[in-house]
Amino acid sequence: MEGGVRCISSTLVLAATSHMAENQRVELTPWDLHFLLISPIQKGLLFPKPQPENTFINHLKTSLSHTLHYFPPLAGRLATIENDDDTISFFIDCNNAGALFIHAEAEGVTISDIVKPIYVPSIVQSFFPLNGMKNREGIFKPLLGVQVTELVDGVFVGVTINHCVADGTSFWHFFNSWSKISRGNSFHLSKSPVFQRSFLNSINYLIRIPQSLVKQIHEEVILPHLKERVFHFSKQSIAKLKEKANAEVGTNNISSLQALLSHLWRSVVRKKKLDPNEEMNCLVPIGARQRYHELSEQYFGNAIKMGSITMKAKELQGQRVGDIAREMNKMIAAQTEYEFKKNLESWIANPKPMTMASITGNRVATSSSPRFNVYGNDFGWGRPIAVRSGLGNKFDGKITVFCGAEEGSIDIEACFLAETLDAMADDQEFMDIVTI
Repeated sequence: MEGGVRCISSTLVLAATSHMAENQRVELTPWDLHFLLISPIQKGLLFPKPQPENTFINHLKTSLSHTLHYFPPLAGRLATIENDDDTISFFIDCNNAGALFIHAEAEGVTISDIVKPIYVPSIVQSFFPLNGMKNREGIFKPLLGVQVTELVDGVFVGVTINHCVADGTSFWHFFNSWSKISRGNSFHLSKSPVFQRSFLNSINYLIRIPQSLVKQIHEEVILPHLKERVFHFSKQSIAKLKEKANAEVGTNNISSLQALLSHLWRSVVRKKKLDPNEEMNCLVPIGARQRYHELSEQYFGNAIKMGSITMKAKELQGQRVGDIAREMNKMIAAQTEYEFKKNLESWIANPKPMTMASITGNRVATSSSPRFNVYGNDFGWGRPIAVRSGLGNKFDGKITVFCGAEEGSIDIEACFLAETLDAMADDQEFMDIVTI
């Protein structure tokens, strides 16, 4: 692998047309505002190099412009209203200010340089635009950034979307729509995004957030030197683990992902050498679209809350995967529509935007989902080879879950201290279900 990433060009891509009225705004809900002080979502796909090479950049810009017709918030900016009670309110101004599009080149870097190493190479972080920004900066920075980085024999399409505008479901809705428009002759989407917030009739917009909380954007969290590794789990090994976990506690309720996350969590705790009475926390994103009956599957925005379970190190080490997964299953099952509504009302009464300081610590935090359509994103020159995430919101204990390239398989991108990842690789019980 040779040098770094060189920017060839940087432009703003506008929506070709907009089906929203000029300068229409989209309100931000507590689910959206919760992410105000952290970083955007960054996910990207590695592809073989398209042929011919000299036309695909302009093609991607054109198809992006047509896609933004359906996703006008992504071509807009955040806007604010400063209230007279020392609070501030945010909304999305669909002003078609444009999405950032960067064409770059990673000289001497090949596909093998990205996918073959045990650890994710640090150059991958340079394949994403808008690194280092916080979501609140969407007032003056694009809400969507795309970087197309040419490798010797491949292309990496890195996408950054402001987390106040979209969650993982909406992120991949946009990505899937863009690739579909890019590879076809039709600009019609069968699943158009829904921006209406009418399902939240109890909310009195604009939501007021104390200015003092917003200023926390300047917080400095010093993170240790971290490494990332992608662990691959085949459909067969996941099925065996799920069967084992359910059999251990005499149930059929534990899902494949719950069993897999519990298996990984046990390994992390064993290898961190914690005090037996030290508490360890596991955060799991829980979707509202499946629970909120007024919420469309195509709802564009954030519709998640974080569920949490806490156990002492000695409990995690002493219990079976099924015991831990059962607790996770109970916690997730308890998240009803009523609980989601109560959470919204509580947040409005006492806004508490997430900060990096609030999510780092003695925990494993899961993001993304194996349900997202990752490998169906064909822009017209073939399916992706691999998926990777960017630098945003990474810390010791961050777990990013993707579907694998093979149907039914799962990839987990694990971000930990190097010594933790090395110890996990030496954990025979954990590695028994990992496909090398």
